Amino acid sequence: MKTLIIDDERLARKELSSLLADHPGIDIIGEAVNADDAKEKIVELQPELIFLDIQMPGKTGFDLLEELENVPKVIFVTAYDEYALKAFEVNAFDYLLKPVRTDRLNETVEKVLQTAEPRKAVEDTSASVAVKSRVLSIEDQVFVKDGDRCWFVRLENVRMFESDGNYVKVFFEKNRPMIHRSLNALDERLDDKHFFRASRKHIINLSWVEKIEPWFNGGLLVELRGGDKIEVSRRQAAKFKEMMSL
Repeated sequence: MKTLIIDDERLARKELSSLLADHPGIDIIGEAVNADDAKEKIVELQPELIFLDIQMPGKTGFDLLEELENVPKVIFVTAYDEYALKAFEVNAFDYLLKPVRTDRLNETVEKVLQTAEPRKAVEDTSASVAVKSRVLSIEDQVFVKDGDRCWFVRLENVRMFESDGNYVKVFFEKNRPMIHRSLNALDERLDDKHFFRASRKHIINLSWVEKIEPWFNGGLLVELRGGDKIEVSRRQAAKFKEMMSL
């Protein structure tokens, strides 16, 4: 499993790297010293797993996650146990306290390797690499932070996105947190096989569509599981019917 270690303390990175050397299933592909450095390396190296310190100079580990388009599995590693509850609220894979105990690390690594998916073959072309780095699949997870609350959310569980000024509201379960991103930028990142731009205001998850009715001026009214009703503009209605094989 391709792994990146993110910690501002050199000795902490060295110690963790040494402990992980006993696990052949963990392939350490790099280290990062702060959130900005980590963001660049995550985009470049595409790790499947990150060991992430929370308290770092400048931006925290939570700040980093908020800036990522696609979030790998996360194991927090920190000396501050006051963050433990918050880490589990965001559904991190696990949480390790410094100094890291070998038995606790071994247990965590064993669990994370059991969840690893077989690596898919990737065509060796710059075009395919560009597409894979751009599009978020339905299985990907994103990090959503709204005030003091944070979540890791699999895109398959997001039923829709709604534009609200310079923000986008994310609808999943009973939650509707806001992210500072435009709907147009989000639309460019989402897989159009699963997500549909219903109008200037909404993107819907096609797997959540439950009912479709004719609406005013040639448009459609779509009802999602859970009861949300979204208008599909006349401009988008024909494309929507084609995608839904109507």
